[in-house]
Amino acid sequence: MNPHHSLYTAGDTAIAFIDHQPQMLFGVANTERAGLINNVVLLAKVAKTFGIPTVLTSVETESFSGYIWPQLLDVLPGQPVVERSSMNSWDDAGFRAAIEATGKKNILLCGLWTEVCVCWPTIEMLGAGYNIYVVEDACGATSCAAQSAALSRMEQAGAVRLTTVAALLEWQRDWANREHYNELMGILKQHAGAYGAGVEYAYTMVHKAPQSAAVPQVVSKSSH
Repeated sequence: MNPHHSLYTAGDTAIAFIDHQPQMLFGVANTERAGLINNVVLLAKVAKTFGIPTVLTSVETESFSGYIWPQLLDVLPGQPVVERSSMNSWDDAGFRAAIEATGKKNILLCGLWTEVCVCWPTIEMLGAGYNIYVVEDACGATSCAAQSAALSRMEQAGAVRLTTVAALLEWQRDWANREHYNELMGILKQHAGAYGAGVEYAYTMVHKAPQSAAVPQVVSKSSH
């Protein structure tokens, strides 16, 4: 089936986080870096909640790039990290084995930099028969032009572009599914910006859920 004509599910996808490392982040110039970190952590937390098989990989950790961001490692403690020397993850036997071990053909990819370490494996994984979904706001490039050109090249090769919130909502799909609902809402409130604020409002003002302990209680004028 043409992947453009179907939606993926939590049961038929895996995700790879590629080279989310400090030195790579230093070179990101197409987007605001704190927001990029937030999107990556949001995606990782929701993937963990839904039990999505996850691959972490890094490049030249101790000689150039530094260790994977602690914010990401904190979400996935004990997760093996595939260490590489190759810029293209798909050139590395360990990465290929980790992807194959997931047993999935729908693979979400995100990483640094978009124009190299995301683009190159995307092209070759498409050629190897995988359906690749590039979560573009969890990727960073060395310029806006580099991001645009890389996304265009991957799209021309057959990859599907999407963003973090769209990616995680495709796993949830139906609000009648309550299995992960409260966990998902908690993560969105922390990381999803305006959407998260809307979730908090709906919980407390519409559904009358108790306020968070961190939220000060409102005292009416009449009680003074």
